[in-house]
Amino acid sequence: MKRKATSQLRLQPAGGKAAAVPVGRKVQLQIERMAHDGRGIAYLEGRTWFVSGALPGEQVQAQVLGGRQKLVEARMLAVLTPSAQRREPACPHTERCGGCNLQHWPEAQQLAFKQQSLADQLKRVAQLEPEHWAAPLAGEPLAYRRRARVAVRWNAQRQQLDVGFRAEASQEVVALNDCAVLVQPLQKILHALPATLNALEAPQSVGHVELFYGDASAVLVRHTKPLSESDQQALQRWADSHAAQLWLQGKGEPEASVAGQVLSYSLPSWQVQLGYRPGDFVQVNAALNERMVAQALDWLGDVQGLRVLDLFSGLGNFSLPLARCGAEVTAVEGVAGMVARAQQNAEANGLNVRCVQADLFAPLAGNWLADGCDIVLLDPPRDGAQQVAKQIKELGAARVLYVSCNPATLARDAALLAEQGYRLVKAGLLDMFPQTAHAEAMALFAQY
Repeated sequence: MKRKATSQLRLQPAGGKAAAVPVGRKVQLQIERMAHDGRGIAYLEGRTWFVSGALPGEQVQAQVLGGRQKLVEARMLAVLTPSAQRREPACPHTERCGGCNLQHWPEAQQLAFKQQSLADQLKRVAQLEPEHWAAPLAGEPLAYRRRARVAVRWNAQRQQLDVGFRAEASQEVVALNDCAVLVQPLQKILHALPATLNALEAPQSVGHVELFYGDASAVLVRHTKPLSESDQQALQRWADSHAAQLWLQGKGEPEASVAGQVLSYSLPSWQVQLGYRPGDFVQVNAALNERMVAQALDWLGDVQGLRVLDLFSGLGNFSLPLARCGAEVTAVEGVAGMVARAQQNAEANGLNVRCVQADLFAPLAGNWLADGCDIVLLDPPRDGAQQVAKQIKELGAARVLYVSCNPATLARDAALLAEQGYRLVKAGLLDMFPQTAHAEAMALFAQY
């Protein structure tokens, strides 16, 4: 049948297009609830407002950062009517620094909020609820972070480096020399860092700095121009005074200032040590990482003689403890350098782990699939493991343990697992990043 000709006029929806909200406009808002990212949600003028720093039940004055049609992003300027749960943050930089967005909320409320967000995602996206909820894994609320990237920017007006962290929703550097969530050895290094960098002959050559703490402290200085010999010596003397390794990076790969230095961290419960290099993924919360590995092994039970596929295996954070407990482990990772270091770590610890490089975001293929497995352990990045979840039945695993740093993609992948005949046996929150809205989780699936 021939289509009837249509008018070229585009009709405006009833009510017309909402006018843009001017950036910088100040408004008073009543906060109704919390978004999953830790911002307060308010409703005004037919729009949904997302307000950083606000808590449910509060009336606040906020300033518009930006918006599109019905959604507006804003930051809180003042609390007009505070929540009974509001507290004074431990860090004086919270209002400007973009790192910790929930310090004004007690830890118990933070945990309850993250737990509810995880449950909501699983219910809404996957229509799933675990047969059993595990108690949240939580550790020290402060002084937990063993890795941090410190921002630096040359301030031409003041002729000095601003050293600190990025401001919320901005490239501005909040100049500071303390951070309440860093582990104590790194707090001491950060405290001395601004003066040390500004005392260099060419401080404007510094691009950024990374701090690490594991079996030893370490500092990586990224420089945009070659450092003079005297500046290198000054940095080395400063690092030595903090018993820290010094690493330098220009155009090439990071290199240790002293030959033979190795970055590493240990998992004492399994007598393993894992070497790594700057740029490798390492869990930032050491204490909770060890408890997370312990919980994974507890949930899996006796793995002696079982074939385990550890996918997105990284440096061997799960692979080596699994092998120590008697599992036959194949560790699969996409980054070639980390595959090599995982193999080195296994050999250095006297463990038999097969380490394989494969793209786990593409359809699964390779000899490593041939032997099948009893258990699949997944620890993917924020994008999740959608391709693996689609093919999970082909792997033949009776159980799947999914460690997630993003409840949204966990929920999406859980739905795929359920479609292939896996039930959600157990799930629990991992509070790897206290004082932030970031939630991680562990979920155990088993075949019906």
